[in-house]
Amino acid sequence: MAPMTRELSPEGVPGPEVAAYYARRAGNGVGLIITEGAAIGHPSSERRTAVPRIHGADALAGWARVTQAVHAAGGRIAAQLMHAGLDPLLWGMTPAEMDAASPAGFELLSPSGIDPSQLEATPVGRVMSDTDIASVIDAYARAAANARQVGFDAIELHAAHGYLIDQFFWAVTNQRDDSYGGDLSARTRFGVEVVRACRHAVGEDFPIFLRFSQWKVGHYAARLAHSPDELAALLGPLAQAGVDVFHCSTRRFWQPEFEGSDLNLAGWTKKVTSRPVITVGSVGLNDSDFLTYLDGTGADVEDVGVVADRLARGEFDLVAVGRALIADPAWPAKVRGGHLADLVPFEAHMLTTLH
Repeated sequence: MAPMTRELSPEGVPGPEVAAYYARRAGNGVGLIITEGAAIGHPSSERRTAVPRIHGADALAGWARVTQAVHAAGGRIAAQLMHAGLDPLLWGMTPAEMDAASPAGFELLSPSGIDPSQLEATPVGRVMSDTDIASVIDAYARAAANARQVGFDAIELHAAHGYLIDQFFWAVTNQRDDSYGGDLSARTRFGVEVVRACRHAVGEDFPIFLRFSQWKVGHYAARLAHSPDELAALLGPLAQAGVDVFHCSTRRFWQPEFEGSDLNLAGWTKKVTSRPVITVGSVGLNDSDFLTYLDGTGADVEDVGVVADRLARGEFDLVAVGRALIADPAWPAKVRGGHLADLVPFEAHMLTTLH
């Protein structure tokens, strides 16, 4: 199950309905669940109070109930750790609008204070100092330790879609002239240090996933890597730092990543890193399921045969299913049993509840 923001944990505490939501899917055959992004214990990590956090006794007790419920249902579960940075959901807003959408006194931290939707605008929020960077890295490590303590089977670092780690990766949002900026390899330094700190916190035997993407919220043509060599320059240092699995976020899993090859982003990632990979992107959706505001169409695949064939060929190692699992908790059981006509289609209103 792909990580999907639900924002239904009041005051950041995942309640019994969150535990039931994930356990329902584990009970229907989802082998690995990746939670929605959970805010690390840094005051700048998340401005929305209904996004779950992974710090504080109340939230950790809630997550312990979640992991217990998923394990009892026969599944495994990874906690996605996140820091929003200069929140991509605020890009394009005026400073006054950003303030209005944030709690009083909340600071938006980022590598360079750049809103990519307004490149000519005055920098917004606060450009991270070395002290800020060290503090955020420490918060990631503490969150990783918390995740292991409450029973998670792995962690995933959210380094995709324009959130903080990705803001360091992307040249548009990282224009620093210190050791955290520069060419593509240099821009991985922050992510590398986060991975190393988390590895130290959880030990060598605990899986660390890293989710990354080329596209960003509202910037779907953005690219970190234009070639396999650039992809290797981005991911090599992260693999060396301790990433066990790369979760390669694309909007459409069937699209080739680079010219001259049918491999998608996950396929190329496996090729250049030799690490296991997860593919994701509209699996199980059709045109009517696809959210049109994201521009484009759905998979146009009547079943999951295409992705299953590519999985069998070894192009990738795991397949993440997103909105199809929000719509239908029994999606895996129905697909395995050949009951495709019984699948419940995704509708946007489903995002407002924890069915």
